[in-house]
Amino acid sequence: MGLIYFGIRVTDLDRSLRFYVQGLGLEELRRGRLPHGGRRVLLEDRKTGQRLELNWYPSGSPFAVPYVVGEGLDHLGFSTGHAAELARRLEECGGKIVLSPSDPDGVRQNFYVTDPDGNWVELMGWGSPSPATGHASGKRGTSAPSRARSNR
Repeated sequence: MGLIYFGIRVTDLDRSLRFYVQGLGLEELRRGRLPHGGRRVLLEDRKTGQRLELNWYPSGSPFAVPYVVGEGLDHLGFSTGHAAELARRLEECGGKIVLSPSDPDGVRQNFYVTDPDGNWVELMGWGSPSPATGHASGKRGTSAPSRARSNR
């Protein structure tokens, strides 16, 4: 298992891309659409290997919640070969499974668990981290649907 990126919510994806790519020099790795209509872009700092995922949700998406400055952390992403098993273990440690692959807005092989304070953690079951790169082996890419923050 390994922490491979963190995601933040953004209100204007193009504006945020200009800031993080042109301004800070992060490089775009990939982008994608989410089952509920949102979009995501994964960026990387080539010097450090740190990754940032920008998440945008359209009006009407179950995950489009009012944006509050300073509360844009969307989720932490961990790769694991055993997402379901780890999700159950985290429940035993005070977490709560809030989105599974079988849910309508779920992502294949991924579970989402909240920590005891309600922060979302994505468990990507598509591979385990490679010791050399810290990146997951097997299918690469995140399709993290974040979620409505009804627990706040």
